[in-house]
Amino acid sequence: MSEPILKIRNIETFYGPIMAIRGVSLDVGEGQIVSILGANGAGKTTLLKTVSGVMDPEKGTIAFDGENIHGWEPHNVVRKGIIHVPEGREVFPLLTVDENLSLGAYTLVDKMQIERDRDMVFSYFPALGERRAQEAGTLSGGQQQMLAIGRGLMANPLIMLLDEPSLGLSPILVKEIFGILGRLNEERGMTMILVEQNAHAALALAHHGYVLELGRIVMDDAADVLLNSEDIRSFYLGMKDEGARENRRWKRKKTWR
Repeated sequence: MSEPILKIRNIETFYGPIMAIRGVSLDVGEGQIVSILGANGAGKTTLLKTVSGVMDPEKGTIAFDGENIHGWEPHNVVRKGIIHVPEGREVFPLLTVDENLSLGAYTLVDKMQIERDRDMVFSYFPALGERRAQEAGTLSGGQQQMLAIGRGLMANPLIMLLDEPSLGLSPILVKEIFGILGRLNEERGMTMILVEQNAHAALALAHHGYVLELGRIVMDDAADVLLNSEDIRSFYLGMKDEGARENRRWKRKKTWR
C-alpha cells in the first residue's frame, strides 16, 4: 500500500478552554474520497479547519505530501495544494461567476492555464458557464455550491476539503453535485475529504469513512462496510432491520404490563 498523501496523528484542537478535537488520527490515500460522518458538534468542521490551517492544533502532527504542515498559515496550505470549500458556500455575492472563479486562481500566474481551468470548471458545471457574467448572490443555492466547488478547482488542488456540500439542497441537487464529485475523482483522480451529515450519500461516494463523536474517531472502515453496518444504519441512516423493530415493540409491551 502506498504512503497516504495526508497523515493526521493525535491532533487536539481547542476553542478557548474547550477541546473540540480529541486525539484524532486518520489517513487519506492519494485519489481517495474519505468521508467524515458525525452529528452537529462532533468536531467535523473543526477538523477541516485544523487541516487547512484556519485553526492550529495544540498537539499532534499533520503531514501532507511528505511534509509536516503543522502550524502553517492558511495561504501556505493553499499553495501546498490543500483547498477548503467551507460550509455554507461562502461565495462573493457581489462578484460575478467569472470573478469568483478568478479569485480561486490567485496562486497561479499562467493565464492560459487559468483559462483552461475555467473551461474545465464549466465542463463539469455547465450552469456556471451559462451564468458567467451573473452576480454570484443572484444564483440559486445549488448553483452557489457549484461555484464554491468550481472556485476551489481553479487552484489546481491536490486535495479538496468539502464541508457539508449537501447542506440546504434538494435531493435532486444533492444527487447532481455528488455525481460531479464522483466524476472529478474518477476522471481527474481528485483526492477529497468529505464532511457530511447525509451519511448515505457520503458513504455511497466515498472509499473510506470515519465516524466522529464528541471530537473522537469512534469507527472507521471501508465505506461500503460502514454503509452496511447496523450501527451506521441505525444512528446515521435511520434504518433498522425488522427484527430490531420487533424486539423494541416486545420490550415496550412487556414494560406496559
